[in-house]
Amino acid sequence: MNRDKKRTITKTKTAGRPRTTNASSAKFAQGEHVRIVPLHYPKPSVSIDELGRLRGETADTDLFDGQPHVAPASAHLMYNHGPLLTAVQVFTVFWGTKWSASGGSVMIQNLNKFFQALVVSPLVNQLQEYSVRGQNIEPGSFIGTKVVTANAPVGSVADSAIRKQLKAWIAAKTVPKNTNNTLYFVYLDPGIVSVMGGSKSCQNYCGYHDAIGSIYYAVMPYPTCAGCLGGMAALDALTGTSSHEFCEAITDPVPGKGWYDNVNGEIGDICAWNFKKVAGYNVQIEWSNAQNRCV
Repeated sequence: MNRDKKRTITKTKTAGRPRTTNASSAKFAQGEHVRIVPLHYPKPSVSIDELGRLRGETADTDLFDGQPHVAPASAHLMYNHGPLLTAVQVFTVFWGTKWSASGGSVMIQNLNKFFQALVVSPLVNQLQEYSVRGQNIEPGSFIGTKVVTANAPVGSVADSAIRKQLKAWIAAKTVPKNTNNTLYFVYLDPGIVSVMGGSKSCQNYCGYHDAIGSIYYAVMPYPTCAGCLGGMAALDALTGTSSHEFCEAITDPVPGKGWYDNVNGEIGDICAWNFKKVAGYNVQIEWSNAQNRCV
């Protein structure tokens, strides 16, 4: 599609069909807050579930134009009185049968070292501007890791299956019981496709975070496509996308209930696929209301 004629698609419907609108009037529908790491392209203003359906319905619509994601000048996060993760406690779960191989073991070690550094890094310190009365964001902790091979997915795994499995792991004490600050990161085997609503990893997104009541979690498929590698090595791609979901989960653990921009999404969405080095690792820069830019 000619870029001059490119449209922004929103969730608002007329006569059962999505309608289009200019980007200036785009707005996420209530209850459909985007909480994904988009592909290595600008993200359209549309829910991830709707995106999957729209791509099937409107094959001629160019939802991604391949240009670097630029933070909109109008971006501003508003607090919606929900919970924040004030001292995040990260627990990593590597779910699958391939993590025990030599390459998988090295990746596990590297990702766990990354989180050990991340939870006490300047990246967490910069999130302190989003503290609210009674909820002060402070450095967190890395509380452990687990490789789980039981019931490992084959081919693909739906979000509903991950939610069910996570609750089962907590009940069986396979992973620590959740607190108000626990954040579980679930990493999938290479080649396993994550399915969320009508969308799939490496086709529509590279990872996401969500909540099951007060259980907060992120799902990180292994990057095997250009849209999720972004020209980087797998570790750099994973630390970059993981930091995206890490910061979003701290500031908006129940999507749309914490710090959120109704037009542009969460703190990481606004600055997607722009990076810097923190503690020697590749991390995404995040939106700062105080500085009115990505930092």
